[in-house]
Amino acid sequence: MSFTASVKSEVAANELKACCAKAQCSALVKMCSTLNINANGMYLTIQSESAPTAKKILKLLKENYQIQSELSVLKKMNLKKNNVYVLRIYEHTQKILRDLEIMDDQGFRSTPSAKLLSKECCARAYLAGAFLAGGSVNSPNKTNYHLEIATSDEKLAKFLKKQMERFYLPAKIITRRKQYVVYLKSSEKIADFLKCIEATNSVFEYEDIRIQRDFMNSLTRLDNCDFANEMKSLAAGKKQCEDIEYLETYGELEYLPEKIKRVALLRKSYPEASLNELCDSYESEYLETISKSGMRHRLNKIKEIADGYRSHEN
Repeated sequence: MSFTASVKSEVAANELKACCAKAQCSALVKMCSTLNINANGMYLTIQSESAPTAKKILKLLKENYQIQSELSVLKKMNLKKNNVYVLRIYEHTQKILRDLEIMDDQGFRSTPSAKLLSKECCARAYLAGAFLAGGSVNSPNKTNYHLEIATSDEKLAKFLKKQMERFYLPAKIITRRKQYVVYLKSSEKIADFLKCIEATNSVFEYEDIRIQRDFMNSLTRLDNCDFANEMKSLAAGKKQCEDIEYLETYGELEYLPEKIKRVALLRKSYPEASLNELCDSYESEYLETISKSGMRHRLNKIKEIADGYRSHEN
């Protein structure tokens, strides 16, 4: 089961208060249904590729409008061959659409009234319904974090964005294949959205995987940083040894100041040692402490002296 399917299954199983049930049903019917007309009048066709979503819609409509429905399962002909769950509602069509504020005397509405979502719990339920109808979320195992709700109605997309901002979720909108996609990219905000729609178990799973993944990424970055630092130390040590060999070849090593000569001999003995290791060796060898900056200063002095002799040669 995909992470999206797991989230939808959990959200669909949540019990709702009467006010929240109406708000969620409004989002579900608005985003999943089409209105059809035949010789017998109007009827609703509701489609979803998510079994939990289809069951939730049927449950809400039966509990609130005592409808009878036909349920059929079709198989898509594309490569994935997903099931499509189709509900047909022949009774109380206008009553349902008006009560859910999808239709009024002026025709179809893109969004419900402010009154329907005046309570925070109802706004959360509406967002949960919208996610059940058109939402998806990447698994936290993937490299990019992404949660979205897609709709063909631009006004509805802007309305969903506004409702998400109500809960400090800074959503954005893009268009994709004639769909308006409301999305979040921040891992923290995606977790907050899952909390908002009461996908509690999914939040724990999401955060657990995300934290483990981020921790492993941090370790990898540290390992890479340590490796890079080690390579820099090796390169610097090689260059310093070349400077010391140059001075030694021309008999200049013996004439260096005592403190600098000690460091030169130490570097020659430990060509791959880091500055810290050189400092420790210096203390053991000469019973005298030296700081990293002091060690670096003396090694730089060796380079200056070697470069000075090279310039005279040229």
